[in-house]
Amino acid sequence: MTDSNAKADPNPHRSLGRGMGLLASLLLLGGLWLMFGRVIDARDNPNRHLVTAPGESLLLKRGSHGHYIFPGEINGRPVTFLLDTGATLVSVPARLGEELNLQAGAYQNSITANGTVSTRATRIARLAFGPFVVNDVPASLNPGMQDDHVLLGMSVLKHLEFTQRGDILELRTAGD
Repeated sequence: MTDSNAKADPNPHRSLGRGMGLLASLLLLGGLWLMFGRVIDARDNPNRHLVTAPGESLLLKRGSHGHYIFPGEINGRPVTFLLDTGATLVSVPARLGEELNLQAGAYQNSITANGTVSTRATRIARLAFGPFVVNDVPASLNPGMQDDHVLLGMSVLKHLEFTQRGDILELRTAGD
């Protein structure tokens, strides 16, 4: 049974044209999303392409949120560090502990910007970034950390000298 009131589209290519227009729009939006994602990432983490290489100093550019964020390694595994001069220890998100070959030790209380949190003591066999390598670093596994940034605290920074000029931070091997 057919509907006698239904009319055939006089231009059957019109629906094909609409579909192609929709597809082109989606491709354009996807391309813009990827492009702006890269722009935002470059603004937030201008040091993302830093490599570990021998030397005596490292220049870091401050990200758009005011932090120094940069890549490095813990026990040979890649991580993203956030420099934190207010942190006594290196603070690792607890969920990354197994992946980074970190053993959870004794419970301890850590005072953070968000209050006191129960963490687990650990030691990092090898921590590296830029030209710097530090072995046997005291650290904590923090279950309250929501992102994947590892806070690079004073248990590492005490081995370095640092000078800030504008948005650039220079780290150098400390002259003992």
